Amino acid sequence: MRVAVVEDSALFREGLIMLLRAAGFDVVGWATNGEDALDLLDGARADVAILDIRMSPEPEGGLATAATVRQRHPDVGVLLLSNYAESHYLMRMLKIGTERIGYRLKDRIVNVEALGDTLRRVAEGEVVIEPEIAQQLVNQLPGAGAGDGDGLRRLTSREMDVLRLMAEGRSNAGIADALFLSTKTVEKHAASIFAKLGLSADIAAYHRRVLAVISYLRARQIEG
Repeated sequence: MRVAVVEDSALFREGLIMLLRAAGFDVVGWATNGEDALDLLDGARADVAILDIRMSPEPEGGLATAATVRQRHPDVGVLLLSNYAESHYLMRMLKIGTERIGYRLKDRIVNVEALGDTLRRVAEGEVVIEPEIAQQLVNQLPGAGAGDGDGLRRLTSREMDVLRLMAEGRSNAGIADALFLSTKTVEKHAASIFAKLGLSADIAAYHRRVLAVISYLRARQIEG
């Protein structure tokens, strides 16, 4: 996979590039600001661009750059990184797009496995959301009250396994591998989970997934 890195902190940027290369990714280039990032992506083919949200020259320059990248290069995945869990960043990200895009905290992708999994999921078309940020988002979405404890108690043991792995940020393919199931079977379990939690099909698919995970996390907090 070909990856472009846009990060104005030299220390973090160099560490990220080393991590990417160690994981077998092809780093096609790097930039420190939005203008140079666009020049880079105009001239080099990348599968995913990694951008720091708080990038010069604007306080949230990474988001503005991401929006332009999506307009110019709609097939390029975008992974936004931040030191801060801010739901308003997430809402702005979802306005940019709901496919091939992600928002992760920098300190959560400091190992090869986590970074590689996130990049592959973005490249495959998913929306990847940091669970901590998803919890902040849930109260702002339609149906935020859905998925109470009664709904969780209606889930089968296999559906709970699927939901637990969703909460770990796994894709449907990743869940299928972990549970030795087909992806189609996982999709059927996910649909059943959403129905039992009262998450209507009128709610966008990525929102339903987030809400289902929040229901699970809330239940664990109550049990704890």
